[in-house]
Amino acid sequence: MNIVFFTHPAFQSHQSMPRFAMMLAEGMKARGHKIELWSPEARFNKLPVPAFFKKWLGYIDQYIIFPAEVRKRLKETSKDTLFVFTDQALGPWIPLVADRPHVIHCHDFLAQKSALGQIPQNQTSWSGKHYQAFIYRGYSKGKNFISVSEKTRADLADFLPGKPNLSEMVYNGLNQSFTPLDVEAARKALADTTGILLEKGYLLHVGGNQWYKNRKGVIEIYNAWRNAQPEVVLPLLLIGYPPNDALKQMYEASPYKDDIYFLTGLKDEVVRMAYAGASVFLFPSLAEGFGWPIAEAMASGCPVITTDAAPMTEVAGTAAVLIPLRTEDHAAEWADAGARAIQLILSETSEERNKRRADGLRNAERFTTVKALDKIEAIYQQLAH
Repeated sequence: MNIVFFTHPAFQSHQSMPRFAMMLAEGMKARGHKIELWSPEARFNKLPVPAFFKKWLGYIDQYIIFPAEVRKRLKETSKDTLFVFTDQALGPWIPLVADRPHVIHCHDFLAQKSALGQIPQNQTSWSGKHYQAFIYRGYSKGKNFISVSEKTRADLADFLPGKPNLSEMVYNGLNQSFTPLDVEAARKALADTTGILLEKGYLLHVGGNQWYKNRKGVIEIYNAWRNAQPEVVLPLLLIGYPPNDALKQMYEASPYKDDIYFLTGLKDEVVRMAYAGASVFLFPSLAEGFGWPIAEAMASGCPVITTDAAPMTEVAGTAAVLIPLRTEDHAAEWADAGARAIQLILSETSEERNKRRADGLRNAERFTTVKALDKIEAIYQQLAH
């Protein structure tokens, strides 16, 4: 097959989307397909102006310059080419090839829901609402879709104006090699890297500052657990972006802040060590498109606590300890439930821990890159032919 992948521009600060795009592109190239990557270059965006203006200049690169370049390239592209959009947020470009073989990968519709006022805790600005409407007008012209979870596929069906030609679901494949390591060795290596005492274990969260990642809730659960188990002292590591102002306030207000650590800019191999050495992985997300860290932690042999809502439940299967979604009205009770879940895992016998570990490893086998690429390749071939 001849495949063109549309990807986010490099000048945007995405992390998971470029990895997903490269998994697709490198995977299809390794299977003998001819691939190209198309994305806007930084022309206006690289001008020496304040950060606020860079975003708007980037829109010129993405939605004025780049479409003109695509129209020119299309004249030289064979008719049997399959055009793959690696994210439905690239919607404004979809009408350029809507009458040619194409498919759109869908990750989550949280920004779309927020723009429509369906998520009160994530207010969208006037310009943001119009931007999301712009994206919607684009992907609604698409005819073929692949979603990363059943939850995302259901949300897609709610947004589309009619039934598409194709709407498939393929779970994400882990785009790194996550595997169990010797727990003591992983803790020592991580301690040597971070300078934190970790030999007795630690609680772990991996994620950004997006509202749905619920990092504030992670600290709430940690506070509740420490209150209930004052004799047990395990640090809490939050790996990801530096804390925003709201999270800093929660940290400063915590009586256990000396045991809470924000770790940023870690290399991939260090994050893999963190998963492998953690006593418990906390992932109380309010929403996700898929929930990569759940599968990553389980593949590393780490026990997981997550929320009992889709798609977290899709990824966790029966291998995680589930707690309810957090609500403002019952925040204290919710944190106590999370604290009990932590203590449940920490109190398990060695036999129970080994079983939980084995269940998690078995569950994580559903999310291999090979399995994901096999299914995606079959869909691509169906559309290309």
